[in-house]
Amino acid sequence: MISIIIKPQLSVRSARARDLAHRLSALERRPIHAIVEDALDEYANRHPLQSAAGFLKKLKMMAVDDIDLEALLADNRVPHADIDAITTIIL
Repeated sequence: MISIIIKPQLSVRSARARDLAHRLSALERRPIHAIVEDALDEYANRHPLQSAAGFLKKLKMMAVDDIDLEALLADNRVPHADIDAITTIIL
């Protein structure tokens, strides 16, 4: 009887993330999916979801004066380059 061991695969676009997951998996002798799940759990704990209302409440508590978000966005808005400029750069 022939035993075939299939190497688990991680489907990610980042070679760095894939290599790191494989390295941690080998170091800890745990499956890659367990490493990735633990990393995602830790990320979720560090960055809890915040509602828009919660964000605005936190922003108001931090600010001395009322902030005009529309003006702040308008001041920092950078228009996208037009298609002709992009085409010129590529060619």
